[in-house]
Amino acid sequence: MYASTVRSPWIHVAQAGAALAAGMGVGRFVYTPILPLMHAQAGLSTGSGADLATANYAGYLIGALATMLPGFARSSTVLRISLVTLTVSLAAMPLTQVTSVWLALRLCAGIASAMIFVAAVSSLLSNLKEQPSHLIGWGFGGVGAGIALSGLLVLAVRTTADWRAAWWAAAILAALLTIPSWSLHPSPGPVADVAQHDAHPRTHRWFTALTIQALGIALPAVVGGLTAALVSAVLFGGTFLGVTNLALATGTHLRFPRAVALLTAGYSVGQILGPIAATPLLHHGYHPPLILSAAIVLAAALAAALLRIGFPRHLGAPAVSAPSTLRVPGNR
Repeated sequence: MYASTVRSPWIHVAQAGAALAAGMGVGRFVYTPILPLMHAQAGLSTGSGADLATANYAGYLIGALATMLPGFARSSTVLRISLVTLTVSLAAMPLTQVTSVWLALRLCAGIASAMIFVAAVSSLLSNLKEQPSHLIGWGFGGVGAGIALSGLLVLAVRTTADWRAAWWAAAILAALLTIPSWSLHPSPGPVADVAQHDAHPRTHRWFTALTIQALGIALPAVVGGLTAALVSAVLFGGTFLGVTNLALATGTHLRFPRAVALLTAGYSVGQILGPIAATPLLHHGYHPPLILSAAIVLAAALAAALLRIGFPRHLGAPAVSAPSTLRVPGNR
């Protein structure tokens, strides 16, 4: 009788994954495959296209900072409003060709995306703290699934319709992903230590993944050709979400206040500063910006190496083996 009422952790994974697919995979990244259509069919200039991307990055930063306010990251109401706002902002893009309106819509989409991301990740890290850690990884997989669905959707639409239909299709996809996300309950309190049940955390991942990503970025600059570019894409894409997952889990394990929101804000700052730093170097081709990016990621890898050295490797006995009368470190 009791077993039938227990909520499967996979349901929570699916709900959070759907939210991440809507907020990140569609809300943020569908713009990339639609952009060439807007250049060709909507008269969008290259400069305006970059401005729209910047507006979205700025909105993401604003949204990440907003989730640091008390209760924002743990509010089901805020999550639902963000999901609706995101869907409406996508659906409104084809209704105008005024660049200033597009800028406002992409700004709103960025704000909503960040709020969805922080709420979904906080929910994963908190509600699955007693579950195997790979479940959190499956939840993060919603980002990649959303990106893939967005790309395939635009690819299918562009053969028979125009840029407007692509945005409407993206809005429909976001709405469909909102349905399972609607009943997702963000973390009811401060995000707990997600590593407490793992007596031997594999801390080498923090250093190895940030290093592989740096190699992937630098490879096209060092070795030319299509093969190097494809290998670079695999190395970068294969470590991108893993690094994000590890960074967020590490921040919450260190019990830093509002770690998810703060790290998300840091991520958005990097997205804004990256193009600014890289643009002057483009006069000499793509090699200098790639080398600069690889150097920055390598510096982050060295910072992760310090965590690998100084971070405690033994975090106590697994939670499942603790007597019911004892408090497991990290639980409150």
